Amino acid sequence: MKKTILVFVGLLGLGSLVWIPQVRSQAADSTAAFTISDIRVEGLQRISAGTVFNYLPAGVGSTISPADYAEIIRALFKTGFFTDISLARDGNVLVINVVERPSVAEINISGNKDISTDELLTALRDIGLAEGRVFDRALLDRIEQELINQYFGRGKYAAKLDVAVRTLPRNRVAIDLTVSEGVAARIRQINIVGNQDFDDDDLLDQFQLTTSGIITILTKSDQYSKQKLEADIEALRSFYLDRGYLRFNVNSTQVSISPDKKDIFITINITEGEPYTIRDVNLRGNLLVPEEELRGLITLQEGEVFSRSEANQVVQALADRFGEDGYAFAVINTIPNLDDATSQVDLTFAIDPGRRVYVRRINFTGNLKTNDDV
Repeated sequence: MKKTILVFVGLLGLGSLVWIPQVRSQAADSTAAFTISDIRVEGLQRISAGTVFNYLPAGVGSTISPADYAEIIRALFKTGFFTDISLARDGNVLVINVVERPSVAEINISGNKDISTDELLTALRDIGLAEGRVFDRALLDRIEQELINQYFGRGKYAAKLDVAVRTLPRNRVAIDLTVSEGVAARIRQINIVGNQDFDDDDLLDQFQLTTSGIITILTKSDQYSKQKLEADIEALRSFYLDRGYLRFNVNSTQVSISPDKKDIFITINITEGEPYTIRDVNLRGNLLVPEEELRGLITLQEGEVFSRSEANQVVQALADRFGEDGYAFAVINTIPNLDDATSQVDLTFAIDPGRRVYVRRINFTGNLKTNDDV
């Protein structure tokens, strides 16, 4: 019995698919549609045939023609499991030949001291690389960039990474990452631009980061860190908001590095605005507790300069009061209404007590000599 086999090979290159038909017999019309009686997948090593079937846009009983082969190959390539796919017809059997991508058996990291191996592995996992996953060479550039970014965030701009891929038996690979951390860049200068009501020293006192000096040999506060800078900017914001500057804004932050990657220069551009005084304080929502009692918990007074930290304390005091009545998850928001013409603010504490919480059961642990019920 003669077989008619039409082979379509999918080549993944430059983001496109190319299909090359090869007719191995002229006994029948190779371009004719046929109804699939069975599907055979060849070349699988770790991936199950069932997984392949789940991604196929056609199945047993489907009628397909060569015009459908491109869609089938495209669907399988999109899984990311394979480096090569070809289709063949053996009678009415659709034969799928695949070459699997290797799996990642090992990830070895050496040379890292400032960032733990677990932290680096987590960063790699976030971009799709982990032991047991399918290996994609296209990830290599992202691997290097992601880990270098981790070190840049800690001020180590001279960090370097060497990536080596070793082939292992059974279509597996090991990835060896060798880190050269270098030294952290030192902060040479911190400039705050736009401050008029407070001098630089008052503002820089709010910062964890400092410029280099004798004491920084011990404190290392002159070692740049993106996370520390973000915390310092938030501390600067709190400084102004606690003094009524409700229109305060950080317009931009520039971090530049010297050509030798040893010195950091930070410039923070701000707009201070004006300090706002409290004109009115209101309560809104389902109060449940007498308003007079709630107002007794509000320490912010009319005519005072607004303070965010004091407003937060009021929110906590109100939440605690509702908690005493069983409303453990009360939501309280502070809503400021600014009058820019007079530099005054009307405050509204919007209260949503939520549902009352009841105690269903109390469990004791560790009581070996006494019963729960005494």
